[in-house]
Amino acid sequence: MIRVLVIDDSALVRKLLTTILSSDPEIEVVGTANNPLIAAQQIDLLAPHVLTLDVEMPEMDGITFLRQLMGESPMPVVMISHLTTAGANVTLEALALGAVDFVSKPGPENRDNLVAYGDAVVRKVKAAASANVARRPGGAEPLPPPLPMRLASPGAAGNRIVAIGASTGGTEAIREVLARLPANCPGIVISQHIPGAFSAAFAERLDQKTSLAVCEAADGQPILPGHAYLAPGGRHLRVVRNGSGYRCRLDDGPEVNRHKPSVDVLFRSVADSVGVGAIGVLLTGMGDDGAEALGLIQAAGAFTLAQDEASSVVWGMPGEAVRRGHADAVLPLDAIAEKIVALVSDGQQKH
Repeated sequence: MIRVLVIDDSALVRKLLTTILSSDPEIEVVGTANNPLIAAQQIDLLAPHVLTLDVEMPEMDGITFLRQLMGESPMPVVMISHLTTAGANVTLEALALGAVDFVSKPGPENRDNLVAYGDAVVRKVKAAASANVARRPGGAEPLPPPLPMRLASPGAAGNRIVAIGASTGGTEAIREVLARLPANCPGIVISQHIPGAFSAAFAERLDQKTSLAVCEAADGQPILPGHAYLAPGGRHLRVVRNGSGYRCRLDDGPEVNRHKPSVDVLFRSVADSVGVGAIGVLLTGMGDDGAEALGLIQAAGAFTLAQDEASSVVWGMPGEAVRRGHADAVLPLDAIAEKIVALVSDGQQKH
């Protein structure tokens, strides 16, 4: 049984989350708390495996409580967040502090599809129960500067595309990889499982914290060296060839592997349009989205990378790619940017 403590100042939200989680036979809600001070006492008393944590609460806000928790006795936390710009920024800060994942705060937008909402809450709590969490006394650690990249020719970066897919734990994993990549690296396309209200804030955060120009992808946008393009939440991102270069193509098709954007959709387009000039990278995440399509990138003659289990928050997506034999290299997170730089600097392709 996965023991869960629900922390929220709203009695209605506490009741709804308790009902949703208790409906699963593998989850037991061992307690609820309306503020972090009470929660701190109940953690010692009830020994929960996972916390669900609201952001705005009396006595102490969720971010302050999370910072203390992850600095002293880290444990898996799923944030309950408002789907607003302010909520996005606070949630991204919580993920940087060590929260495993987040779900939207139940509200009017969930009433029409409460079953799907409940399914998402249960899946994320179950994934959090087995997640790797680390002590972070000061929040996200500062990263080393970008690595140097030596190109064989001035236009060499324009012929390559780096495709990155991630889910649970991915916001910080992507930040770490991009922060080590230099401004002359090939264009980067990213599919991170994230809601539409959060993707613009996430792209802006990456743009501020890396030497790359990072943006939320727009339909028809050219893919340029030194730039990274994040799939907007709620839309699939594909790469299409445009003459001698590449462009972003957005579409509003159905979910794939329960997700939109889907990593499989992005990776399939990269295999078709870029082929041997691509580098496929699958990072931490729940489920198996991207695992099969990483094999298509590999079959096209391109090099494929998967994050290793020890450094992944959840080794679902990359682990499944490894089990299927679709990863040419399995590396810790802090070695992935270095491998990308080596592949591009040496003009390496798979063979």
